[in-house]
Amino acid sequence: MMTLILFYIASAVALFATIMMITRLNAVHGLLYLILSLLAVGVIFFLMGAYFAAVLEVIIYAGAIMVLFVFVIMMLNQGHKTIAQERAWLAPGTWMGPSLLALILFAEMVLIIARGGSAETGHAVSASQVGMALYGPYLIAVELASILLLAGLVGAYHLGKPRLKMSRPGGEP
Repeated sequence: MMTLILFYIASAVALFATIMMITRLNAVHGLLYLILSLLAVGVIFFLMGAYFAAVLEVIIYAGAIMVLFVFVIMMLNQGHKTIAQERAWLAPGTWMGPSLLALILFAEMVLIIARGGSAETGHAVSASQVGMALYGPYLIAVELASILLLAGLVGAYHLGKPRLKMSRPGGEP
């Protein structure tokens, strides 16, 4: 019964954070809510007994890929006109929503660990089983995802690259 309640709380946090991520006009605010949504999904995986998937969700998505998003936002920085905007990001009001949702997830994880950390449903999956599935029947999907990530990286580089002014021979721009 407690697992079901925790599942619904984590689901509500994930849905709310995802809706907030979609509706934010500021990219950094959206990124904070996206990280919280991914953490909530990691909690859901943990509650379902997919411990390895939960760890991958937190390490790969909420960790590594979000760091890449932060670097893309920094690459697309427009210079001096965004300094005031960046100072506004440090205001306490900006962090209240994500902090409250993160606190709910933290309290939920403390409760799960205090109960013994075992899930009532599902079964443990080893890293070997995940690897065999990813590089067996799902090989094409994994390769397509890697190509998509590479295309996104190349696109972000070209969007953030400063444009050079070309001049024609004879000195005319």
